[in-house]
Amino acid sequence: MSTVTTPAPREHQPAADLVHALRAVVRGPVDDSTRRRAEYSTDASNYRVPPQVVVFPRDVDDVLATLDVAREAGAPLTARGGGTSVAGNAVGPGIVIDFSRSVNRVLEIDPEARTARIEPGVIMTELQRQAAPFGLRFGPDPSTQARATLGGMIGNNACGPRAVAYGRTADNVVALDVVDGLGRRFTAGKGLDPVPGLDELVRRELETLRTELGRFGRQVSGYSLEHLLPERGADLAKALVGSEGTLVTIVGATVNLVPVPAAPVLVVLGYPDMPTAADAVPALLEHQPLAIEGMDARLVDVVRRVRGASAVPHLPSGGGWLMVEVGGPTLDEALDNARALAADAATDAVQVYPPGPEAAAMWRIREDGAGLGGRTPAGEQAWPGFEDSAVPPARLGAYLRELEALMASHGVDGLAYGHFGDGCVHLRLDVPLERSGDPLRAFMTDAAHLVAAHGGSLSGEHGDGRARSELLPVMYSARAIEAFGAMKSLLDPRDLLNPGVLVRPRPLDADLRRPAARPLPALVGRDGGFAFEHDAGDLTTAVHRCVGVGKCRADTSASGGFMCPSYLATRDEKDSTRGRARVLQELANGTLITRGWSAPEVEQSLDLCLSCKACSSDCPAGVDMAQYKSEVLFRKYRRRVRPVTHYLLGWLPRWIRLVTSVPGLAQVANGALRWRPLAKVVLGAGGMDTRRRMVTFAPTPFRTWWRREQRRAGAVAGGQTAGGSPRPKVLLWTDSFSDSLSPSVPQAAVRVLRAAGYDVLVPEAEACCGLTWITTGQLPAARKKLTELLGVLGPYAVNGIPIVGLEPSCTAVLRSDLLDLLPDDPRAVAVSRQTHTLAELLMAPAPIGPDPESGWTLPDLSDVTAVVQPHCHHHSVMTYTADRTLLSEAGATFRTLAGCCGLAGNFGMEKGHYDVSVAVAEHELLPALREAGPQDVFLADGFSCRTQADHLADVHGVHLAELLAAHLPATER
Repeated sequence: MSTVTTPAPREHQPAADLVHALRAVVRGPVDDSTRRRAEYSTDASNYRVPPQVVVFPRDVDDVLATLDVAREAGAPLTARGGGTSVAGNAVGPGIVIDFSRSVNRVLEIDPEARTARIEPGVIMTELQRQAAPFGLRFGPDPSTQARATLGGMIGNNACGPRAVAYGRTADNVVALDVVDGLGRRFTAGKGLDPVPGLDELVRRELETLRTELGRFGRQVSGYSLEHLLPERGADLAKALVGSEGTLVTIVGATVNLVPVPAAPVLVVLGYPDMPTAADAVPALLEHQPLAIEGMDARLVDVVRRVRGASAVPHLPSGGGWLMVEVGGPTLDEALDNARALAADAATDAVQVYPPGPEAAAMWRIREDGAGLGGRTPAGEQAWPGFEDSAVPPARLGAYLRELEALMASHGVDGLAYGHFGDGCVHLRLDVPLERSGDPLRAFMTDAAHLVAAHGGSLSGEHGDGRARSELLPVMYSARAIEAFGAMKSLLDPRDLLNPGVLVRPRPLDADLRRPAARPLPALVGRDGGFAFEHDAGDLTTAVHRCVGVGKCRADTSASGGFMCPSYLATRDEKDSTRGRARVLQELANGTLITRGWSAPEVEQSLDLCLSCKACSSDCPAGVDMAQYKSEVLFRKYRRRVRPVTHYLLGWLPRWIRLVTSVPGLAQVANGALRWRPLAKVVLGAGGMDTRRRMVTFAPTPFRTWWRREQRRAGAVAGGQTAGGSPRPKVLLWTDSFSDSLSPSVPQAAVRVLRAAGYDVLVPEAEACCGLTWITTGQLPAARKKLTELLGVLGPYAVNGIPIVGLEPSCTAVLRSDLLDLLPDDPRAVAVSRQTHTLAELLMAPAPIGPDPESGWTLPDLSDVTAVVQPHCHHHSVMTYTADRTLLSEAGATFRTLAGCCGLAGNFGMEKGHYDVSVAVAEHELLPALREAGPQDVFLADGFSCRTQADHLADVHGVHLAELLAAHLPATER
């Protein structure tokens, strides 16, 4: 291997002077705060390089001004898009420019020329959206397309599944508007004239460029100088694609568009293992498919385990699959092409999916591969680094077999997937990075030699970055490495643009994030927090679940996602799940954030987290920021005075019980608080926004009503029906909100459950789940509440009696947080397993579900048109599948909203959150309510969702129990 030298740190302008100079000429935000530097200290890679300052340019003029300051100050500069680079391509020590916030327009689409002019910060799906009316799209489509920018795709030469049909980003770029390291702005297209000395470099290196570069489609590592060859069109624009911001800064681009496929059909082929699947690829390529993706069966097992079996369509048998997309002018022709392809697939395990929900579900699993692959089957954290090696497709099977042997020799494991049609393999490995980068260096070095032996490329689409640039001499001759250096000298001789990457690279084991993080062990026991059992009892390990894939930055509402509501409202990295995880990772590191749990950076980062828990299901890496926030609040305020809202909203069930337990007090309180001046005083004194309304207390709580009804019916003690009815028993668990704020909900549930043939039981003693204590970080008190709850509900659960929860957030506590707060209590497991939503119970098969011989049928909802708002915790913990099925089978016409309502328990009530709460509601809820017809039903099981609609739209919502009860036969109401 050639000697790799790392340049000494340059002397450049002090940070304060640099920031002052930037603020003097840049109109957009220039942020050198510790918190912002923490958020941008890493991308989706293993590396941590805190910048001095982050610039958010308003327009191209701001970009040009920033570049001028960087050159004058001698400051390193790194261009950043969505921050999804997995090799450390988008982190740097000086200035980081975030193009994604404002320099993100589609400037023009020319349908006749089939081209688009774009700014570098435009998200790929936005270009696809604007091109769709013309029947066009951009060809390459990486799995991060919902948050990746075109500038980043150009920087890394991104490809995606359909590069088999449409080529790499380089193959789809027409021209680039760029500024080089010397400040020269020019349009790069065909021709070498814009760069003095480039023609001479090409003539000097003709042999090297012709023999070492461009040998197969996914040879992306290094600079793609083969495009400069005269026989390849001397195309400077294509040569700059994949240069990772080290040669030029892109301020605009013209790209080609391709026709949208008329009727793509997905064929899934099963094989015994991944190498055998790879062996079949060359024959399948003869059919000119749109995509050929490989996927390890164990990756799908992760989806089933985390999201339930219903999240995965029926698949053919196998230990590995190929997902092959084929097209045709019509659906029938596409299906014929699919059958012809399957005949050459060397397997009988075949499943064909026409366009529809099953095909979409399979592609969602594939898109989530980077996050799902972040854990091995044994539950170990898997890291990028050796992320996207590529070999010629004909060598793929043999390469995978040798790669598996290499992994075994190093004692590492990972779940392989990737673009098998192009010979590109994505693989995250459980290399132990907790203490040192030595194991990573050892494996990467051996793996680089293996790739080179197969004529492959260290990078197949993500670039080399800090992870692979040092290893380029394994893949290329010394002459080729010198040619790369010469190219850098022509365009960026001062090494200001993304230094440490490709030319004069940083060592691959330098600047690693994980080894620098201190352990933050869980504080368990009577006065402790969450157990974090899945993360070795360590909050540091838990927050490093976030590997930065950035799905929290994408608007996934079209596919039913709920993450991340505050980011969708503010579009600020601070308010994404990833941004918050980065700050908590820096808390564990302890060098940028030095004040521990009380650090202002941590408080700012978590302030707008709604604790919606959507990340726990929508984040493919399984980050649960709601739980992390509760743990941080617990540790910050442990044995200290808390904010007033923690005592008011955090103890809300206690105050509710106090008011409703005194006869007549609820009516007095309601009457007094209807007077707005008094209500505002109470709200303000309690740390709440005075634009909100106070809750209305029920004059007769449900449990009081139930006891009266039981006495009236001559019930026996304990709430059981007299006579010992043989009907199946169900325990109706009423939380504090349903009991004392919305008693009509459990009353309706009683009617529905009885109509379904159940003997309804209600526990005599109160059983609070401690939800409000959990969300405010009062975890010892929450544990005490849950211990008391187990004493009440445990005997029923242990005896196999189903428990029905009505408030989704409280039900979710029993299904999830209960197990993390009381991990050693066997009753917790029993209660968690026996707890169901109303829809889950009614749609379950017997013996849990209704007895088919009871004559029960779902009420007829064919006259119902509904706007449905699933509660975030319902979506994330229980899933809304059973409810959708119930509504469909009952004949309702409904629209299911995606995304949080914005109130999220105490969040939207607290002072300082109102505007964001409303902005979140404007994303889905409020527009849907404005569009609804006068007779449409607003269906929301969550008390907070109904409250938000009431406060902001004056719309009264109903619970599923109430909707079903209203449609029961008159004799059963």
